[in-house]
Amino acid sequence: MPKNILNRRLSRTVTKQQKIAIATVGALGAAALAFSAVPSSAATVTTGAPATTAQVAAAPQVKNVKGTLTDQLATETVKLDTFAAQKKAEADAAAKKQAEVKQKAAAETEAKQKAAKQKAAAEAAAKKAAQERAAKAAASRSAQRITMQPVAAKTYANNLDGWIRQALDIMKAKGIPGSYNGLHKNIMRESSGNPHAINDWDVNAVNGIPSKGLLQVIPPTFNAYHVAGTSWNIYDPVANITAAANYAADKYGSIDNVNSAY
Repeated sequence: MPKNILNRRLSRTVTKQQKIAIATVGALGAAALAFSAVPSSAATVTTGAPATTAQVAAAPQVKNVKGTLTDQLATETVKLDTFAAQKKAEADAAAKKQAEVKQKAAAETEAKQKAAKQKAAAEAAAKKAAQERAAKAAASRSAQRITMQPVAAKTYANNLDGWIRQALDIMKAKGIPGSYNGLHKNIMRESSGNPHAINDWDVNAVNGIPSKGLLQVIPPTFNAYHVAGTSWNIYDPVANITAAANYAADKYGSIDNVNSAY
């Protein structure tokens, strides 16, 4: 394999800390070699003369530079491994914490969704129960309701008694005072109970407006005091009685207070 390719691969794998350690080892090695190659001036040996015991003893002791450098490099490697392990542990702890946060958020979201579904289900159940109660109550009221029978219209006899009684019912509904006896006595005095009676001799007749009907009412008075709901025919018994009673109530307080021509 070419040397330059090997160097490039090695340079990619060497970290900054390893480069510093290698540089330090190289410097120390060079210094050690220089020191061993050049003896100190105090221990210089004369050329050609044998060294004395003292000179040999004074020679510097060369330490095991290789072993020392290997130990330092190993120490640096341990530190780098420790640093890498620490960083990895921190990254794992951060990832674990992030995973726990995501898991907690997911659990909270799920809990909220579950609570919302439960609330919606409870509201739907309550609404359904209310509707069922309302339906039962309506059915109960329908079952308890008394069937109303149509009331037949009240009928009256086609005679003086029937006319008076029908007139009294109308007068009561309209707030017109009067009694059966008060109506009956005045009818008998004025027309003897003849609904077609007409007075053609009194002053009204002379003036062209003769009195007519059961209670002998002149046309202007009948029209002025006509009671709504009755006939506009002055000879109609009920219409004649109610109009005369309405006029008497206005002038005398009640038909019961009339004891003579009015």
